[in-house]
Amino acid sequence: MDIIHDVNRLTLPRYVQAALTQRLRVMPAVVVTGARQTGKSTLIQVLTPGERRFLSLDDLDVMELTRRDPEALVGGSIPVALDEVQREPDLLLAVKRAIDRRRRAGQFLLTGSANLLLMRGVSESLAGRASYLTLWPMTRREQRGLGHCGLWEELIAVEDTDWINRLRKDSAAVEDWRALARRGGFPIPAVHMTTAADRAVWFEGYVRTYLERDLQTLSSIAALPDFRRLMRAACLRLGQMVNQTELSRDVALPQPTVHRYINLLETSFLLVRVPAYAVNRTKRLMKSPKLYWGDTGLALHLGGLGAPTGAHLENLVLNDLLCWRDARTERTEILSIVAKVLAIL
Repeated sequence: MDIIHDVNRLTLPRYVQAALTQRLRVMPAVVVTGARQTGKSTLIQVLTPGERRFLSLDDLDVMELTRRDPEALVGGSIPVALDEVQREPDLLLAVKRAIDRRRRAGQFLLTGSANLLLMRGVSESLAGRASYLTLWPMTRREQRGLGHCGLWEELIAVEDTDWINRLRKDSAAVEDWRALARRGGFPIPAVHMTTAADRAVWFEGYVRTYLERDLQTLSSIAALPDFRRLMRAACLRLGQMVNQTELSRDVALPQPTVHRYINLLETSFLLVRVPAYAVNRTKRLMKSPKLYWGDTGLALHLGGLGAPTGAHLENLVLNDLLCWRDARTERTEILSIVAKVLAIL
């Protein structure tokens, strides 16, 4: 089945689609989270056209009804799709009650532009009632219409010494990774825009929307210039160990504030912290993680960098791995060994 992306009604398959379809057959609710503009709304509308009511909390009328009578939104026998549920976390309580009254697979399909499990205002996780999926920005193969990510399943099935031979058998077209890093994976700039100038306009609009609107849904931020300065500093530290003391000194902000801002970026899927690798699992929890960005195009824009660096290549590999990992049923850890992967490749 074709999935989404759509500005000029261009439909491209997404790798997470099969996992989403499978989980809808099993669980009463499936929650698709991910950064704004990764294609969540389009995905759920195209996946089940006409099969469920689609309601977006970006619609002010829907938002008002959510606060006044949430049971009216989630009741009835027709399956429901609720978009941007992080805007009214208490709605999840009504979803929970509806599931408990009549438990059936695929009853609710929810999306959110924040990690609901990390949001302080969310008191209901739908434990035992929901399965969570993350929709990351588009991989290179998704952008080319292949609906896939890298050959990770094939690679883990063989010894790492055989990776080169396995990759040589792949028929996918070769592309300069620098071009991919510049356009990133958000569908509009990656698929529908062809010039750096157009993408710069889009990225700037994205940042302003995030700072002035979406961020305020998660937490009250009085000094937006400080937050943007922290974002830029984080982009300039791509692939480095997270040292909040140094970061605090460089951006002239208290360390607790830096800690809070980084958590907010991670909650909204813009920033990714990758745990350090160690044979001893306890040491993994103690070592400093590495810092990466959810989209390389946005990171380059915020950092003011013209040319991608090796850290951006690492980030591209990580983004591809995240897409693969989060569509798997089996739990898979991604640790700070991206550089080793690149060395093998």
